[in-house]
Amino acid sequence: MKSVTVQKPGGLDNLAIVEKEAPKPKAGEILVQWHATSLNFHDYLVAVGGIPVSNGRIPMSDGAGEIIGVGEGVYNWKVGDKVMSLFFQNWMDGRPTLHKMVLVNGETIDGFITEQSCVPATSVTKMPKGYTYAEAATLPCAAATAWRGLMVEGNLQAGDSVLVQGTGGMSIAALQFAKAAGARVFATTSSPEKAERLKAMGAEAVVNYKEDPKWGKTILGLSGGGVDHVLDVGGGSTMKQSIEAAKIDGHISSIGILGNGRKGEITFPKLFFKHIRLIGIAVGSKAMQENMVKAININGIKPIIDKSFAFDQLADAFRYQESGQHFGKIVLEW
Repeated sequence: MKSVTVQKPGGLDNLAIVEKEAPKPKAGEILVQWHATSLNFHDYLVAVGGIPVSNGRIPMSDGAGEIIGVGEGVYNWKVGDKVMSLFFQNWMDGRPTLHKMVLVNGETIDGFITEQSCVPATSVTKMPKGYTYAEAATLPCAAATAWRGLMVEGNLQAGDSVLVQGTGGMSIAALQFAKAAGARVFATTSSPEKAERLKAMGAEAVVNYKEDPKWGKTILGLSGGGVDHVLDVGGGSTMKQSIEAAKIDGHISSIGILGNGRKGEITFPKLFFKHIRLIGIAVGSKAMQENMVKAININGIKPIIDKSFAFDQLADAFRYQESGQHFGKIVLEW
């Protein structure tokens, strides 16, 4: 079987396809024939060496496939079941702990751009009904993060208002979840074409952050006093404006560091005089993912897939991700 590996020191030219012997499931494991994965910024950092990994690590935190073998003692899965991965292999439920988060697929352990692998039977969930493998592969990182930010940490209610930033997979999933729950959605982008697509998906108003550097105040006005929930993807590059956009007693989930956002400044008096609840989140648990799947099955939400690549085109897919042209998710299928 074939796998793509990251060769030290990283870099898109150091992604190599290797041949490995097909594994056999041990007790408590399932053998999965993987058919799709999707790109996340975390995967990009692993590929280019921004997150150091062991030489020969198989990247990609998202995977969707079919069970083709079952180890001894596994009774809740059978051959033919369609499953998708978890981001954290050990995080079943409850609040995060170091033990629950130490095994990260595609980083501290092998990921899913491989034809087959054995994983613990506890470390997958069912795919949503009617989903293709490519559609399911968009969910475990980006969509699960959006779900946790809005539904778990934010306790989103019908009539609430939400700000999503950009048009990456997490932000588009958040827009879809928020609209399905009866929320108002505001958005930012730098592209007039993408702004029109966001409006077509239900965004009430879209602000071009390049044309309006004080977009936080603009969102504050457009929303009538600030939004209830902000999913911040830029970290230091966006947090100051996210705080401006949030309402009094609002909630911000800090999710990413896009746009050189590893460090930045925030206005602390505004943070505490607005009584904002600010939390950093990294994906979520198996229980959260299972609840997300239940909601998808009821609402019939389908992910937005921008472009699909083949198994041997991972570097090309990452270069396309670098361009920032995508709207929604980039996938690989095989």
